[in-house]
Amino acid sequence: MMIAGAVVPAATAASVPGWLSTKGSTIVTASGSPYVIKATAWFGMETSNCAPHGLWSISLDEGLDAIAAMGFNTIRLPFSNECLAAKSSNSINAAVNPGLISLSPLKLMDTVIARAKAHGLSVILDRHRPDSGAQSELWYTSQYSEKRWIDDWKMLAARYKNEPAVIGADLHNEPHGPACWNCGDAPRDWRAAATRAGNAVLSVNPKLLIIVEGVENQGDGTATWWGGGLKDVRSAPVTLSVKNRVVYSPHDYPATVHQQPWFSAPNYPDNLEGIWDANWGYLVRQNIAPVLLGEFGTKLETESDRAWLKTLVAYLAKTKMSYAYWSFNPNSGDTGGLVTDDWRTWQTAKLAALRPILTPSPASTPKPTSTPKPTVTPKPTSTPKPTSTPKPTVTPKPTTTPKPTSTPKPTATPKPTTTPKPTSSPRPPASASPRPAGITASWIPQSAWGEGYVAEVEVTATGPVSRWQVSFEAPGTTSVSNAWGMSCRLSGTTVTCQSADWASTLAPGQTVRVGLQAVATKAPSSPKLSVAAS
Repeated sequence: MMIAGAVVPAATAASVPGWLSTKGSTIVTASGSPYVIKATAWFGMETSNCAPHGLWSISLDEGLDAIAAMGFNTIRLPFSNECLAAKSSNSINAAVNPGLISLSPLKLMDTVIARAKAHGLSVILDRHRPDSGAQSELWYTSQYSEKRWIDDWKMLAARYKNEPAVIGADLHNEPHGPACWNCGDAPRDWRAAATRAGNAVLSVNPKLLIIVEGVENQGDGTATWWGGGLKDVRSAPVTLSVKNRVVYSPHDYPATVHQQPWFSAPNYPDNLEGIWDANWGYLVRQNIAPVLLGEFGTKLETESDRAWLKTLVAYLAKTKMSYAYWSFNPNSGDTGGLVTDDWRTWQTAKLAALRPILTPSPASTPKPTSTPKPTVTPKPTSTPKPTSTPKPTVTPKPTTTPKPTSTPKPTATPKPTTTPKPTSSPRPPASASPRPAGITASWIPQSAWGEGYVAEVEVTATGPVSRWQVSFEAPGTTSVSNAWGMSCRLSGTTVTCQSADWASTLAPGQTVRVGLQAVATKAPSSPKLSVAAS
């Protein structure tokens, strides 16, 4: 671990590859050597915390040291435009991270980048969400215009123009719903928008990789994961003002995130490679452009998921594609993480499955660095009027960022996150069962700190369910700052959560994990859950 003020001999200091570019389907260093980006996402700066999650339990250096020791060489760092303009972050443990408490989210981003570099880790900046509450289908919303999106990207490009540890700009996470590729309808044509934003970024820093995700609904009528469809790049690539900068970035997930039709095919998992080739793998196979698989992950709890991950890892190894695993965080509702809920214990089964594409190395003591001053002082941006009228949004998938993302991801967000943190039909179809609607629910604590907690609720349908509700007593809770798969309100000491989005409609026997993040002086340990369903 890093000791503040320690001087590390140059021979042991970690290093980053510096600026990268593309050559055919290969990412290369300045010297022309092939380079594979091996990333994992550490989400949180896109949520209401405006800080990487887990800093309530571990130090920033502990997390970065673990990521480097696992064999990754890059961090995918999600953020929201809302957090870029915020004055403060929250849920950072002052005893563990005393130097981070007073930082604005932008200055915290400076510090994350500086410390990542000291651990030999590059950084990909991921515009995961416009605001910190939910994933958007398109790159703009009524509150956050395209101009705001591009202006913020230009600000970041200028801020890190002299920092080669920042290697790429992931322009927008998971375009889906009405987003189209080269359809000519300006308000939803993601290829055209990515071209505008990519050129704007390169006008400030021409050395960055421009990372362009796909769309959910492809031109031939097929649908895939949010951000996962790049079939139409063959006839309509993104062409930027600076050559050799575009990296395409699909997302792909297993059946536990969403039951895609190919998971029930009789030749599964042997059919997966053909599906990947058709949607995005052909870009590498035919030496058209590099691919960075921007999100993939699993809790690795089912045989189907294990088969999916084994097949995907073999595919990545064979094609030498770059990737970004979702996620380091354990609090991704869809996928879990690479560490357990204590943020320190490694998930050895997952890491063993990833071993063929990782480069594990002993944790080394990073060189101490000071937080670099930004090359420009960004002025706070006001929200401009939208440049075009956004289409109505559709139900988002669970993120990363959660994906509590993907990231959902409480991003999230898994990813996801997003949420994540899926497809044209993010929720599984309800079954026509004669049984009455009903659910059971169990409380799964994730993390707790002096100012709040994160918890998940596992909900299982005992009959066909179109909506459900869970409530519990939570003395000490003052507000619910984030939720995924449900919406929550606080009345007195009672938290009541209604089903939402991808977790609303449940088939008999179906189980989902939803979650919430709360501001509180203490966390409920095992509250009694009151449930209702219809």
